Amino acid sequence: MNDLEKFFENHDGKLIHKWMHYFDIYDRHFSRFRDQEVVIVEFGVSQGGSLQMWKEYFGPKAKIIGIDINEHCKALEEEQVEVMIGDQEDRKFLRQIAEHAPRIDILIDDGGHTMKQQIATFEELFDSIDPNGVYLCEDLHTSYWPKWKGGHLKSSTFIEYSKHLIDKINAWHSKQYTLKVDDFTRSAHSLHYYDSILVIEKRPIVEPHTEKRGHKSVQKYHGALSMKNRLKRWFKRTF
Repeated sequence: MNDLEKFFENHDGKLIHKWMHYFDIYDRHFSRFRDQEVVIVEFGVSQGGSLQMWKEYFGPKAKIIGIDINEHCKALEEEQVEVMIGDQEDRKFLRQIAEHAPRIDILIDDGGHTMKQQIATFEELFDSIDPNGVYLCEDLHTSYWPKWKGGHLKSSTFIEYSKHLIDKINAWHSKQYTLKVDDFTRSAHSLHYYDSILVIEKRPIVEPHTEKRGHKSVQKYHGALSMKNRLKRWFKRTF
């Protein structure tokens, strides 16, 4: 049991509502930021319990910014914790967040979970995440729920949108004009898909290349002889 799970199990403060398998994912990708001067932006304040959890987990040097559309969430501010009120689907508001927090080390999208909200948040704020930061979008199961405008293989869902990122991260190797290296290719080190979660770890990326070391010791394999060549050899031996 990691420290986040321990905090959750013993928590008696503001309400936290989490899928239990998320804690291992959080710890796997966030642990390197503990006890650092880290800036965390979390969409979806709700009752404020997760803000308290991040404050405890990351330590006294952390700054946590919660985002919610409910104006009553402003009352949940405390030391190290700030709350901004606005609509996650409003791109103008999202750009205001980028101006307010020019460096974001970790962005957690646990907001309204609709397709437009998730896509807008990614498009407007991914570039504001530190070059070595982490983007995490959770509750992606809404991409399969009609109530959230989701559905299996529905082109407008965030899941389908995010599948194109797999192509982008491999764009170095594309020979087609439809897939070119872009800012995402140069800044995304890895994509991690889990049940209901996508994590993107950033790192400055240069064009990949191969190198060789050592000496050859095995002859090149030319493949099995074709039937035509086998017949030619048979004729030569026979006649």
